[in-house]
Amino acid sequence: MGEEKPFEPVSKMRPGDEVLRRRVEPRRRLRIAPNVPGIVRFLRVIITQTPFVPMITLLTILWLLFSTGFYFAEHGANGSGINYYTEALWWGIVAMTTMGTAPMPVTGAGQIVGGIWAVLGCIIFYGTIIASVTVYFARRREGTVKQIISTVEYNLERLDDLSLEELEILKETTDGLIDAQIERRKEEG
Repeated sequence: MGEEKPFEPVSKMRPGDEVLRRRVEPRRRLRIAPNVPGIVRFLRVIITQTPFVPMITLLTILWLLFSTGFYFAEHGANGSGINYYTEALWWGIVAMTTMGTAPMPVTGAGQIVGGIWAVLGCIIFYGTIIASVTVYFARRREGTVKQIISTVEYNLERLDDLSLEELEILKETTDGLIDAQIERRKEEG
């Protein structure tokens, strides 16, 4: 079917290691559906590592409380557009998202509840979105560096368990890797 690719050497992990691998060309395919694993990974990070879930929970509780207060303040008042609790819930969403199509409060209590909710809901709603996106991208950027640091820290914690010969090999290997990387950077730059 295809031409066999020759084996290529892989850089040694420790002195004496010999590893060979066959280079495999990635298969190209037409993507019809969205990247589902990527979306699932994104949602998992948003849910587990950002303030999204606690803030949405807080927002939902406050929305229900303020909508209830608005309903009791406006229900039955002359000229009020709130006749049912579902209309008060709609008002709460509209006020929070600054959409501007909600019925205007006609009572003093309704105006106070509405004003507080419009400011507080807007801050929490948009703040949650901004905080979650910021944390998501900040964690993605620092992920690689943290992985390297944690690997080095793990290995440094094991230094007491290594013999003198193993410590010398480790030092030679790391010195060689660092020197090779420095040389690559000098050639690039």
